[in-house]
Amino acid sequence: MLQHNITFMTADRMGDTMRSAWLLVLLVLLGPLSGCLGASSTDGEAIDTESMYPEVWDRHQLDWNWTDSYSYVLEPGPYTALDVQEATFEVDTSAVWETGPATSNVHLSYWLPSNTEMGEQVPVIAVVSPYFSFGQPGDESGATNVVGAGRGEFIYDNYIPHGYAFAQVSVFGTEESSGCFDYRGEGEGWGIHQAVEWLGKQNWSNGKVGLYGKSYEGATQWEAAVHGSEHLATIVPISGTTGLHPLLYKNGSAEARSQVMHMNYFGSTVDYNAEDMDNICPDIIEGLFAGPVTYGMGELDPYMANYYEEREHISKALTNYKGSVYWVQGMQDWNVDPHQVFPWYQMFVDAGFDVRGMLGQWEHNYPDQWSKHNAQDSGYGGEAIQNMTRWDWGQDLFEWFEYYLKGVGEKPALHAQIQRNDGEWRIEPTWPPEDREWNAVPLDGCVKNGNSVQGVSGGGATLASVTFECDALDASADVLISGLATLHLEVQAAMDGGQIFAELQDAETGLRLGHATMDIRYHQGGSDPTTVLPGQSLTMLMEFQAIDAILPAGHGVRLVLTETGEDYLAPACGISCPITVNGGTLSIPHITRDGSNVLITPQGADAANNQ
Repeated sequence: MLQHNITFMTADRMGDTMRSAWLLVLLVLLGPLSGCLGASSTDGEAIDTESMYPEVWDRHQLDWNWTDSYSYVLEPGPYTALDVQEATFEVDTSAVWETGPATSNVHLSYWLPSNTEMGEQVPVIAVVSPYFSFGQPGDESGATNVVGAGRGEFIYDNYIPHGYAFAQVSVFGTEESSGCFDYRGEGEGWGIHQAVEWLGKQNWSNGKVGLYGKSYEGATQWEAAVHGSEHLATIVPISGTTGLHPLLYKNGSAEARSQVMHMNYFGSTVDYNAEDMDNICPDIIEGLFAGPVTYGMGELDPYMANYYEEREHISKALTNYKGSVYWVQGMQDWNVDPHQVFPWYQMFVDAGFDVRGMLGQWEHNYPDQWSKHNAQDSGYGGEAIQNMTRWDWGQDLFEWFEYYLKGVGEKPALHAQIQRNDGEWRIEPTWPPEDREWNAVPLDGCVKNGNSVQGVSGGGATLASVTFECDALDASADVLISGLATLHLEVQAAMDGGQIFAELQDAETGLRLGHATMDIRYHQGGSDPTTVLPGQSLTMLMEFQAIDAILPAGHGVRLVLTETGEDYLAPACGISCPITVNGGTLSIPHITRDGSNVLITPQGADAANNQ
């Protein structure tokens, strides 16, 4: 077996570990000042202490700092951040690229808390990203040695004072990391894994590494999890991509960015000089063809299967990863859709992982990013805005990190904090709830308007649509829709192509509840297309994005079917591929709750999002 050897070119050392008796006494005395009324055990098991943290149910009664653009822990820690240090180390990359450098450098910067000067070993929280020195010349983002705005500041301000190191790592081919820019590929994942290994092995490290970040910085966490490093103790993916194909396609329906995604990233990361050739690997060329091939010739997609398989991380992580997962997802996120999380969330629970979730009605944002929350529209999270921002997010995550990175405190509750579309938060054992029931709505019993779905190639203009108006789901009680609704449509194809975008609405108010989309070639669901013959009758097994919404008593639902919607491309076949809709069944998951699991979150009148 080929060995991947690492040669350390530079590595800052903090000196030999000192464990004298006086220091232990001092740390015990300092412990209460940090707000941590517990300590790490020698065997890594957490020490149980009573009343270490306020109950999540009681947080709304406490005083919170909501003067900034992000949240804070309840109690500041006693330590300060030392000066930034940088490291570059060499990695054997001879086995990860068909062509390209045999060795590549990983560059990172890190900040240590002041308690390391006394020999204390600390865990590391890292952000791994392509966005350091990212962008056109003269308009680049900051380098790794500058605390990143928002994402980095949140970690720096909240957790370094509590004895955590913080690191920023640039992926291959970006900033000062060399090698190929391998967008979500095996090479990129290998470099991320080696960064985790390096951080976990430093003499100032306690061997525990946690990864944090949103979007691409959430995807890098799953890339690391694939390799199952013993040092990777927890990941906190916030709207993080778990696989490239499901990011860009939903049941074969192509997002507009699917055609240019790889090239856009490559074009933004190069420096436009002679060294850029070192960043070019075969997968970049392959990435140029992946989008058009999949969009235009779905049944020929197996030609690109290797490209997408290499960039599918979640199933590999399910097998190899050994740590915990704190999943954070915007239920109204159109950038990284909730189907990146569901049903994977329950699959990880069933596999025995420690999993927690915070699932709010925000878009592609952090839980405490109030300025972004305030921009959401009605039907897209707007009804939940006044109760959306999680000002206790910093504290919630702190308690998670304390346990999984330090072994301090009681084990966090493994539950899902879910927000309903009207703003109400609940705590569920998992999500979707396992006690959900199903209401099957035969479309034959609804009022139908229109017979077929058809649009114009390239423009997406609707020539024909179909609408179903269905009676009230419950005449006397509100219906709490919770889960992944399904739509099984009986249709007839005109040719090997065509697409249906389905929007579910409150029939009384027109309020959007959710959506589903499918290319007819993917009618069996998932990412495997089959050839559709002209005139063929079949069933399209559509699944809606995750919904947690209240449907008032006496309200029915409206189903609006068009050939495309939102940020999805019109089908490549254009006007020549109408789909005749003959009927089918809409199945809606719903639950019954008595209000005992309602979570009141901190939302003071003077909070920024309530001003």
